[in-house]
Amino acid sequence: MKTVFVTVGTTSFDDLIEGITCPETVQVLKARGYERLVLQVGRGSILPAADSCPHVILEAYRFKDSIAEDIKQADLVISHAGCLMVSSCSGAGSCLETLGAGKPLLVVVNDKLMNNHQLEMARQLHMDSHLLYCTCSTLTETLRTMDLSVLQPFLPGQPKHFANFLDKALGVQ
Repeated sequence: MKTVFVTVGTTSFDDLIEGITCPETVQVLKARGYERLVLQVGRGSILPAADSCPHVILEAYRFKDSIAEDIKQADLVISHAGCLMVSSCSGAGSCLETLGAGKPLLVVVNDKLMNNHQLEMARQLHMDSHLLYCTCSTLTETLRTMDLSVLQPFLPGQPKHFANFLDKALGVQ
């Protein structure tokens, strides 16, 4: 069963939750073959009921100890862009976790926040073909027209190389 996992981390991003559960967006997801929608809504004021999105199976929760299993089971992950910013990512690291798991990622920038640099970070990773990005106002159209085949794997860092460099630089090796 094709699944979309949406996460807002520990923050509140009601516009994203409203946008992903609106009838037009749900129809787009259904047309693309997605049958299950899992929402992690964080501190938001909206916690959609299981029967609020006809045509898809909807699960919604506020928090879990780990979202790793939800990411693993997802065919598409939609995340708030705050997780791109190390200083504002509240522990979850959902974007890096998703990229590390090799899952397609659509990052939604909260354009109501000022001076948070989410857009610049999303653009850079998009230019490197690691993820897609949009705002809440363009979410439905982005889902309608997205081409996940253009995404490139995000290669994890290689800390061993850095450790070897340090060993040589410090004369340990």
